[in-house]
Amino acid sequence: MNVSTRWLHDLVPGLRLDAEAVAEHLALRGAPVEGITRLGEGLDDIVIGTVVTAAPHPNADRLSLCTVDAGGGVVQVVCGAPNVRAGASYPFAPVGAVLPGGLEIKKAKIRGEVSEGMLCSAKELELGSDHAGILEIEGGGTPGAPFADALGLDDATLDVEVTVNRGDLLSHVGVARELAGRGEGRVVLPELPDDPCAALAYEEDAPEVSAEAVSIRVEAPDLCSRYLGAVIRGVSIGPSPAWLQQRLRGAGARPINNVVDATNYVMLELGQPLHAFDLARLRGSSIVVRRARAEEARFTTLDEVERTLTPDMLLICDAERPVAIAGVMGGLRSEVEEATADVLLECALFDPKSVRATRRALAMSTEASYRFERGVDPEGMRAAVERCVALILATAGGTVAGPVLDCHARRFEPEVVPLRLSRVEHLLGVAFESEQVRSLLTPLGFEVLKESKGTLRVRVPGFRSYDVRREVDLIEEVARTHGYDAFPSEMRPYRPGTVPDHPMFQLEDELRAALVVRGLLEAHTPAFVPRCEGDIEVVNPVAATEPVVRRALLPSLLRRVEHNFARGNRDVRLFEIGTSFRRSPVGEAPQERTHIAAVITGRSAPPHWSEPDRALDVWDLKSLLEEVARRAHRGRAVVEPGANVPLEPDSAIDPSAGFVVLDGTGSEVGRGGRVTENALDAPPWSGDVWGFEIALPTQVAPAPVAVHSPLPQFPAVERDLALLVPDGVAAAHVANIIRARAGDLLESLELFDLYRGEGVPEGVRSLAFRLRFRAPERTLKDKEVDRAVQAVLTRLEEELGVEARG
Repeated sequence: MNVSTRWLHDLVPGLRLDAEAVAEHLALRGAPVEGITRLGEGLDDIVIGTVVTAAPHPNADRLSLCTVDAGGGVVQVVCGAPNVRAGASYPFAPVGAVLPGGLEIKKAKIRGEVSEGMLCSAKELELGSDHAGILEIEGGGTPGAPFADALGLDDATLDVEVTVNRGDLLSHVGVARELAGRGEGRVVLPELPDDPCAALAYEEDAPEVSAEAVSIRVEAPDLCSRYLGAVIRGVSIGPSPAWLQQRLRGAGARPINNVVDATNYVMLELGQPLHAFDLARLRGSSIVVRRARAEEARFTTLDEVERTLTPDMLLICDAERPVAIAGVMGGLRSEVEEATADVLLECALFDPKSVRATRRALAMSTEASYRFERGVDPEGMRAAVERCVALILATAGGTVAGPVLDCHARRFEPEVVPLRLSRVEHLLGVAFESEQVRSLLTPLGFEVLKESKGTLRVRVPGFRSYDVRREVDLIEEVARTHGYDAFPSEMRPYRPGTVPDHPMFQLEDELRAALVVRGLLEAHTPAFVPRCEGDIEVVNPVAATEPVVRRALLPSLLRRVEHNFARGNRDVRLFEIGTSFRRSPVGEAPQERTHIAAVITGRSAPPHWSEPDRALDVWDLKSLLEEVARRAHRGRAVVEPGANVPLEPDSAIDPSAGFVVLDGTGSEVGRGGRVTENALDAPPWSGDVWGFEIALPTQVAPAPVAVHSPLPQFPAVERDLALLVPDGVAAAHVANIIRARAGDLLESLELFDLYRGEGVPEGVRSLAFRLRFRAPERTLKDKEVDRAVQAVLTRLEEELGVEARG
């Protein structure tokens, strides 16, 4: 939202803040200013030039030969504009001046006559779109005086960031309310020059109203709850007066003509979009608000673009055909032109969702649609019509014909929200008296109706009816207006919560902590991905290249690895916890499941002179995968080699160097291993990239309660077993049998050696396990440990054919 600081000062009497101070104050109120633009920038070289004489060029029919007084003497200027005349004042660029577009003015000879400067149009100064004539300065001016000062361009435009819930800030009055406390505490509309102060009458009915041979009918009250139309006859279309053009430029808008400028002025001032129709071009002098019909598939808007309409779009029509797309843009065949004499002024209240859907379907956005889809003031429509009618009468002349037609299809009922002072104190930590709350809310437009037993009944104004509906919303307004920086910074007493986190959140926090300890950084990637990476299409995708939601997290993480590689970073360790989406049977909602994925590549430790670099390898990946699988499935998941398990078609894991994760039922819940070369764009200097992805359980049991165990007081007994294990038998399988048969006295089990070579037959490998036994209440005897070891060896030989190595 572009906001003029001069306009704000006129709206808030007594406001004494410059542009920077206004920006700081708005930022504290939740509306930060992204930039400040000085309107006079680039016009420092432009001065006022008064034309002394103007005569036809002796050697050209369409040029004029003028003498111009620019304060430093009279100079000769060749001009091609038809409207230049003696005695009038214009912006003048002398020799050596630089225009806003970068054009430097030089002394030149044009058709045999010397030209020492340039009389400028509005377009050449980037102040408007009119290029046909020189910009005349109303009221003249002192020759040689700075042009920017004479035209009131000593203004600053603020680019205010407005959140989607604060449609009221899309107007100068809305922004002025946030500043009212820094002035005299009220917002006053500035008087309009030459205001005729015409009193308007209203003809009200629902759903159709007519008067003076003009009728309005609303056939879609669910999409248009109110529509006002005022007829003004005998207008004269032409340029707006200088003060109005100045106002519009200060707000970043370009003047067009007096009627259109009046509607834009009111929209920028009050936030209510209006539209002016040429009444003579409305067939039947009628307005019909209805949905599009099947035969109305094509419609040309004001920007001369043919749009494709659908039956769910709301149109403004005359008796025979559409003339505007409701809330978005008017039609080319009903616009106000230079020959327009009679105008029908529209002021409507459209459904925000309908306008938003239409605007997105047509791939267009306008100042009107931007406001309608965020909600305009349902209680300020008559004020907007009266303001705009007065402005049109003052700048374009004419008379109001008959009453204003007010087709009120559905009434607006304001919200009355109870506000408990005790609740204010509970949430904000500071007690507020009722008078203090009243003084904070009243300047924002809220009305305190009554107070009873510490509860205020607050009436919400129409312009805040879209975002203030609950007590907590009012408390937020109290906090904003009081000032977040005004609250005490010390900690207040509080009561810690006793409700535990959801088990899934506990599990996610546990996994995060475990991976961060292992040196991984958490990433957050978008859920929207290319079509090859998902099955579920998004109705309204953010980008055409990402029309689906992901079915796996790992491809998105691999793109982040590519991003790091492109910037020369070879050591990457990333993980993500997020949602995957898969297609369900027809008629059912898509399946959503939480996954955890990780990628690692590069060196295993930071480089140091004391030892050579070691690249991350399959064992680093397996260690990480086993820890995550154990924590995620509470010890009921196993990690096995995945060479014999079929892969999904788009899997990024190389089956020859991969693992699968099986849950307690034997179902695959994850996979990890080396990433295939075609899964990512890696430079030649990069090493192997390792990754995994595991689906977390849908039903997570609460984390086990931590139990205290005293430190052991008795010594442990260790036994090392060297076993001849066939190559087809996994070491994990051997370890599981050892744990099962060693008994309760087994404290720990560790695989510490792998050997192939002399003394070991072909097809067999030697695995050495260290078993540690301990009894918590006594010292173990050798024969107890020997019995446990013998039971392990017997079971291994019976089940797996594993023998002790001699």
